[in-house]
Amino acid sequence: MMGPIKVAIADDHKIFRKGVILSLRPYTNIKFVLEAENGQELLDNLPTAPEQPDVILMDLRMPLKDGIETTKVIARQYPNIHVIALTMYEDERFVSHMMEIGANGYLLKSADPSEIKKAIMEVMSKGYYLNNFVNRILLKKSHARVKVVPSLNSEITLSDRERDVIKYICMEFTAHEIAQKLEVSPRTVEAIKDRLMERFGAKNTAGLVFFAVKNNLID
Repeated sequence: MMGPIKVAIADDHKIFRKGVILSLRPYTNIKFVLEAENGQELLDNLPTAPEQPDVILMDLRMPLKDGIETTKVIARQYPNIHVIALTMYEDERFVSHMMEIGANGYLLKSADPSEIKKAIMEVMSKGYYLNNFVNRILLKKSHARVKVVPSLNSEITLSDRERDVIKYICMEFTAHEIAQKLEVSPRTVEAIKDRLMERFGAKNTAGLVFFAVKNNLID
């Protein structure tokens, strides 16, 4: 990829905002291009920003427009921008909801700068970032689902090819790598992925992985 990854941050605490920007300054492959005090300010400034961000670090609780509502708008109007929640909320309901509406990752504000950098790099290369905190919630939800009495009407059936594609996506392989493994074209892999995302209502690759793990679609 050419040039540094362009990042925006939306957080109503100026000291925290500046602290994140300062802490990531040593990473020369990351460049902050926009900061906002709330979601509304972010959305107002995005259309006229000299440089469009590749990634937005999004707080959840903000005045005027919170991070949840803002993420919904970003997913709809700017599908190429990746959103990473950066929040103090550890509640699993927030994690699930953010991933389902289009966020590509979820970080707590206690995260080290090195993890924030890693999350930014991974959402750009893979489309999602799932750390141990999120994985624990996924695992918990997966086990909880086992106790639910299954309904024939809600059974999710996948072809072998679809199951293979989801499995390799969850194992962090790229479309080209999956294509080589399945001996098909990368375009075929992308078509299967797009079809699965549409079928399961996933906004992006992160949402597809989240859905697959939550619903035990992979072994």
